[in-house]
Amino acid sequence: MFIDRAKISVKAGDGGNGCVSFRREAYVPRGGPDGGNGGNGGSVILEADPHLHTLLDFHYRTRYKADRGRHGEGARRSGRSANDLIVRVPVGTRVYEDSRLLADLMEPGQTFLVAQGGRGGRGNAEFATPTNRAPRKSTPGGEGDEKELLLELKLMADVGLVGLPNAGKSTLLSVLTAARPKIAPYPFTTLHPNLGIVRPTEFTSFVLADIPGLIEGASHGKGLGFEFLRHIERTRVLVYLLDASSDHPREDLKVLKAELKKWNPDLLKRPSVVALSKCDLLGGQSAPKGIAKLKLSSVTGEGLDPLVDTLWKMLQDAPAPVVFRAPSESEAPEELTENE
Repeated sequence: MFIDRAKISVKAGDGGNGCVSFRREAYVPRGGPDGGNGGNGGSVILEADPHLHTLLDFHYRTRYKADRGRHGEGARRSGRSANDLIVRVPVGTRVYEDSRLLADLMEPGQTFLVAQGGRGGRGNAEFATPTNRAPRKSTPGGEGDEKELLLELKLMADVGLVGLPNAGKSTLLSVLTAARPKIAPYPFTTLHPNLGIVRPTEFTSFVLADIPGLIEGASHGKGLGFEFLRHIERTRVLVYLLDASSDHPREDLKVLKAELKKWNPDLLKRPSVVALSKCDLLGGQSAPKGIAKLKLSSVTGEGLDPLVDTLWKMLQDAPAPVVFRAPSESEAPEELTENE
């Protein structure tokens, strides 16, 4: 199951209470206050884990709570601070609170403190003064932060395949990589992005993403709409894949670019290449000219090596995607329903 959005609640640990205590020893009738401070509560920290690829774990567990600090004790013994709770998320996870972007975890090992643990309370030993040598005052531990969060995953890929439904994206992914996406001759076979590793040589590789088919109006939610458009933003290079057997390949390309522009105009500035797929279906007919730089067939293998070489060269100069970009109002995620 591919889950790329999840709603969770996090609660940092409360601080331990300060202690009211007085030193009691033989031959020390007035030992004075010796209540220790409480320990700090554990914080909740999100960490990007490269071994996770979906938010499936958060579909089954939605609440994360760190431990509270231990209470202070007599003899000036401070309570032990609680350990922080580390919650691992996939690389590429965005963290929202009330539609406000808090963090964008794009690097493996990157962390974000999402809920601060409460401070430990003060014991009565802290309140002793020359005029009040036996204070009976202490303070409770502070409350840890509590938040309702929306996690949204944007897949991390070097190259994204963009095309209309049934343009041959999944088939191309399956022949270039070891990925095995669902392939069938009807629209929207691909219901979620698929990733695969392409190896130009024995010692080089890049990640290729098969993005579910775009249709006109996708930027406004038509078809699969918002369910996958956000994943395109993480790619460094785009491949506009056109069906060579289409009656209007030029119009198909215009539709693809128009939808990307409506979603995020910066996507049109991304390094890209246009390729015609399914050239084996043309028979004796010539492929449309002046549209695509590359012509290929996933069935016969025609043009696949030049495609891989071209993409690898483009990646050497392609900039990394923006690490932290505040979303527009239209881009801010909607609240998930309980069933989601």
